[in-house]
Amino acid sequence: MLKKRHRQHPNPPTRWALMIAAPARDWNVFKQIFTEHWDGFKRLYPRYDTLYYEGLVDKMLACGGPEKIGYIAYRCLHCGQGQHRVAMSCKSALCLRCAKVYVDNWVSQVSRMLHEGVIYRHIVLTVPEILRKTFYQQAQAVLSPFMRCGVRCLDDVFSRVKGRALQGGYIVVIQTHGRNGQYNPHLHIIATSGGWDPQASQWYHLDYIPYRLLRKKWQWHLLTMLRQTVQTDAMARLIDVCYTRYREGFVTNVQKGDVPTRYQTLATHLAKYVVSPPISVRRIDRYDGHQVTYHYRSHKSERVEWERVDVYTFIGRMVQHTFAKGFKRIRYYGVQATKTFAKLKRLIHAALAKVQGIMKGAIKIIAPLTYRQRYQQSSGRDPLRCPYGQSDMEVWHIWHPTYGVIYDELEAMKRGKYASQAPRAAPTGSPGRTLRPAARGISLSLPGLR
Repeated sequence: MLKKRHRQHPNPPTRWALMIAAPARDWNVFKQIFTEHWDGFKRLYPRYDTLYYEGLVDKMLACGGPEKIGYIAYRCLHCGQGQHRVAMSCKSALCLRCAKVYVDNWVSQVSRMLHEGVIYRHIVLTVPEILRKTFYQQAQAVLSPFMRCGVRCLDDVFSRVKGRALQGGYIVVIQTHGRNGQYNPHLHIIATSGGWDPQASQWYHLDYIPYRLLRKKWQWHLLTMLRQTVQTDAMARLIDVCYTRYREGFVTNVQKGDVPTRYQTLATHLAKYVVSPPISVRRIDRYDGHQVTYHYRSHKSERVEWERVDVYTFIGRMVQHTFAKGFKRIRYYGVQATKTFAKLKRLIHAALAKVQGIMKGAIKIIAPLTYRQRYQQSSGRDPLRCPYGQSDMEVWHIWHPTYGVIYDELEAMKRGKYASQAPRAAPTGSPGRTLRPAARGISLSLPGLR
């Protein structure tokens, strides 16, 4: 028989507590793995025993905990009953929970950097398995030149095909993991299907990119970069082996050029590939305290495959893909470079207009989603709509673990933010007052407030 417990709990759980979504089980498992084995992993792999990696793990473990990472509290200023609290984002490179927000912001950013009327292609430039260990060991030295040499390769190919010096536009994203989480550096490039000739002030479109030429050019540019960057005898011997073993060049993948609107934008189409985490929390199937089982879709078989690894291998596959602080994994080159984008955009638009080459509606700008919009998409419920009066809740309190109270609406009221309009008696009989905002016109009755 169930008994009512309101007498034993004079302050039962409020709507505030109920509206804080419980963490998903798979997210709890991910945090549990790091909580139980991070210290042991650092002892086994001391290169990760630094303040930088410690900070990434600490922030990731605190993510979703308002009392640990800070929060923004909302409250209905009409009835005073509706309340909702939102934990701040940890922004840790290890946090799979924040990856979705990062993807949304990336799509919005890239969609603003595409030229209207220009067709884009998705190009992937890979690194052969024989070189991946070098990339892992020399990551700090080679990753930035790696991105630049991809751009030089495509400019070289475009110019060779058209027989004139062309400058293409490239949004380059570096990814260091394969689908199973192992180290596999490669470049995803959103490239213009053509280039700008600054001498003739003309845009030249490329109907095709010769695959054989691209493979050979990519091999030459990549190995030349490594020869110049890693100047060791071992590297020189490895480069010679690559020319002998890969006579047809290195593997590249070029998707057929298309107008971005075919899938909202090309950025939306690529987001799940280029800024996705090494292993998403939904792919973790089992953890028994010693081993982790997860699944992924294999490139080779195009089937879902399962892999079981020990916890230290799993943690290693997560942390090895974090970049050094300040490293920009998304960069803009050529006619997509941010410093010249606005100027070249006008020139390219004018050049295309002369030959009637503009494709109307080719670009669709996607605004970044707010917390409220993301919550509505996932749950179908508006988190900031008061469940009692159906009014919009507003910011009531902001707290950060380092900076303390950043904003407090009640204190703002006491300082005179709201003008007193009509007196109202408090429940105790003491005089109270009805407060009204000076500009927004929202009334709030707070009995006993002086």
